Amino acid sequence: MSKQNSILYGILTAKCPRCREGKMFTGGLYTTKFADMHTSCPCCGQPYEPEPGFYYGAMYVSFAFNVAAFLVSLFILYQFVDEITMGMMIGVVAAVVIGLLPVIFRLSRVLWIYIFVRYEGPCSQIQKKDYI
Repeated sequence: MSKQNSILYGILTAKCPRCREGKMFTGGLYTTKFADMHTSCPCCGQPYEPEPGFYYGAMYVSFAFNVAAFLVSLFILYQFVDEITMGMMIGVVAAVVIGLLPVIFRLSRVLWIYIFVRYEGPCSQIQKKDYI
């Protein structure tokens, strides 16, 4: 399996879970359009929202990433500051979570769809899906 077809490469670059070639998102990461997704894979036709409300489950993945960011931020703050105040803790956590918002948003959606859609091969070797 080549690097482009690996699951880790597909997740980190937000590629289609079915062919791992088409992009899932249209805009840049740190722009106002970081959440805009293609409706389906430009390469293989895999719909990126298989059913209405599909990405509600991605909120739980996002929550787990935010809890991890909170714990890491708190641990780092604890290592460098003698006395941690509530305001300091809230400020640091808010800055980290807001700063990582586009990354966490995309990563949670990509992980969620990768759970349900399996890899079928390169785009040139699988049948293109046509949905109305």
